Amino acid sequence: MGAHPVNRVVSYAGQALGYTAFIAALAYFSTSPPYRHLPPDTALVKVSLQHAGQRKEVCRERSAEELAKLAPNMRLATVCPRERVPVTVNIELDGKTIVDVTVAPSGLARDGSSTLYRRVNVPAGEHRLVAKLGDAPAAGFNHVKDATVTLKAGEVLLLDFDAKEGGWLFRT
Repeated sequence: MGAHPVNRVVSYAGQALGYTAFIAALAYFSTSPPYRHLPPDTALVKVSLQHAGQRKEVCRERSAEELAKLAPNMRLATVCPRERVPVTVNIELDGKTIVDVTVAPSGLARDGSSTLYRRVNVPAGEHRLVAKLGDAPAAGFNHVKDATVTLKAGEVLLLDFDAKEGGWLFRT
């Protein structure tokens, strides 16, 4: 026994109404409320880096007595401790510090890279930006870049550090 023709019409009309309501809701929420990536007249500075600090201790040569005490397969003349120093990052915008952090090295032996990611909203316009990184056992910053940047509203400035590329990289 099939469904009565009137029931089929009501069923199809109900489905059409349901699909129409769903499409209308989807269309509304795809455009409203408007999404704002950043507040008006604001730019974004992202600091994103992964960098291994220098070794905490320098490599040293083993003495003949030390080598004699070791098993033959363990007799390496040079010993290099694995632990690395934490990486210190300081970012100044127009003389004000916006990022000041010390990042510990990763790994169980503290011999991996230090990883940092920060987002800072800044006013659009021209700014003096100073990026400093310290990755040596001695205190202080051994990698410094000072630049004047002009940021438009909604623009993103990425600060990255790559020792192979010469240090700090500023990318928009």
